Amino acid sequence: MATFRVPPLLAETAAREPGMGAWIAGLPAIVAELSAEWRLRVRTPFRPGGHCAWVAPATDAAGRARVLKLAFRFPSAEERDEAAGLRTWAGNGAVRLHAARELESTCALLLERCAPGTPLRARLAGPDQDEVVAGLLRRLWAQPYQAARFRPLGQMCAEWADGFEAGYAAAAGDKLDAGIAAAGIGLFRTLPQTADREALLCTDLHAANILAARRAPWLVIDPKPYVGDPAYDVLQHMLNCRTRLAADPAGLAARMAGLTGLDAGRVRRWLLARCVQESLHDPLMRRAARRLARD
Repeated sequence: MATFRVPPLLAETAAREPGMGAWIAGLPAIVAELSAEWRLRVRTPFRPGGHCAWVAPATDAAGRARVLKLAFRFPSAEERDEAAGLRTWAGNGAVRLHAARELESTCALLLERCAPGTPLRARLAGPDQDEVVAGLLRRLWAQPYQAARFRPLGQMCAEWADGFEAGYAAAAGDKLDAGIAAAGIGLFRTLPQTADREALLCTDLHAANILAARRAPWLVIDPKPYVGDPAYDVLQHMLNCRTRLAADPAGLAARMAGLTGLDAGRVRRWLLARCVQESLHDPLMRRAARRLARD
């Protein structure tokens, strides 16, 4: 590339995230190094791009379409197991991983490129998205995995619960009633320990992270794998269906439970827990949490 470009969403994140500016300054050298190692011709990055990774179409030495993804390594290490998860799924519902490298501040992935690559959210309305999301999740959950290679869901939930409790104590103004907040965040801590089955979870599956492809109608990208309760894995999609979440959160939970074969009551409790956890800065989540707690 004659001119190295930084997509707008990544630039926005870098403006507020310590250490990211220096990381972006070093990206041209990383792209050059990996282009030589993996014999790639890398093109201009996708726009508007992602918030935490530099992602660009590429072509390998055999002329095959690929995607080069360079993800910033956050202190939380949320991107840590993406490569391991994609290797485990081996293209069964998710994009294939062709190569990976761990660098000092970068997780580098060489991925299958989806064509046409249209996001699910741009193709189908919410109720139709539900069926695609549910079908993909069932495929991901069915894949055998090595639990020792991945972090437990309870670890993430405990960290998020700690963050919520600190934020709730410091927050002024509109926030949830203390009883609802305590009940919801209590569920967030305990639900991971009471699951009757576990699976390798995507944890961040929603209609923007599902792309149209030729090899399969839809493929998952950008997973953040953990091992735990499958009922957790329907949450991010429901949180992104904001109109339906506002209108009938319990009904939405029941629909996703039915499509995935999960217990509706458990999905509803998880939804309450997550709405509470997200409630400090989002009025819609507060309203949904109050309805779920009341109904």
